[in-house]
Amino acid sequence: MQQRPLWGSVALYCAAAMIVFISVGPFLYMVATSFKTGSALFDSQIWPKHPTLANYTALFEGAQPFGRHLLNSVMVATLTVGAAILMGVTAAYALGRIRFKGKELLMLTLLGVSMFPQVAVLSGMFELIQSLGLFNRALGLVVPYTIFTLPFTVWILTTFMRDLPNELEEAAIMDGCGPLRIIFQVFLPLLWPALVSTGLLAFIGAWNEFLFALTFIVEDDQRTVPVGISLIAGATAFEIPWGSIMAASVIVTLPLLGLVLVFQKKIVSGLTAGAVKG
Repeated sequence: MQQRPLWGSVALYCAAAMIVFISVGPFLYMVATSFKTGSALFDSQIWPKHPTLANYTALFEGAQPFGRHLLNSVMVATLTVGAAILMGVTAAYALGRIRFKGKELLMLTLLGVSMFPQVAVLSGMFELIQSLGLFNRALGLVVPYTIFTLPFTVWILTTFMRDLPNELEEAAIMDGCGPLRIIFQVFLPLLWPALVSTGLLAFIGAWNEFLFALTFIVEDDQRTVPVGISLIAGATAFEIPWGSIMAASVIVTLPLLGLVLVFQKKIVSGLTAGAVKG
């Protein structure tokens, strides 16, 4: 193997350091700012001389029920992931393992639906939420979130489902297993990397969504975290509480970082499975 020249190694490490700085720098600045108050917010020094938790305590003592917003976001994102995975796995089995006419057209239709911008279907989704009696309820956000998450979930899981060995399915059929037992007892343990990858992306999408949460929810107790952060305001329009906003952003980011760190191995294997065949 030919050894990489010195200038190549230096360029590689410089590029890697720049990517890490661009990716991690804003988060570190956000964390540092969340511990500043008063005039320290505009200090050129990155880390405060006297760090304080005042911004974090103010979030849960302010007019906005930030703790309730967190619980609403956890509930909505978790239910969205569960619904998308449950329907996605069963749909992926039909699209990946069963032959029928129009399957390719159906797959293209699913992919096309995922390309629609949210604002294009906002009015129709509003009518649907109202007709279901879910307007101004955090639980109602699960419906639009699942609708927008499901096409991507089905598309990814179908790719994994198609690559599973036929011998497993044939052996299960010989043992008298029906389609549901094949899906949940035979194929599901093999799909964990794909389920973790798609589930995490679905969770992030539901956790960060803003437009539907702002449109379909009016009461403060039913709002989710992204809308709650946007409503954090000072006494006047010129007194924006940057410290509290940064503290709220840190709190919202930590669960996502935790999930990525816990499931990082399955995420990598799920995203790279099927990329190399031999």
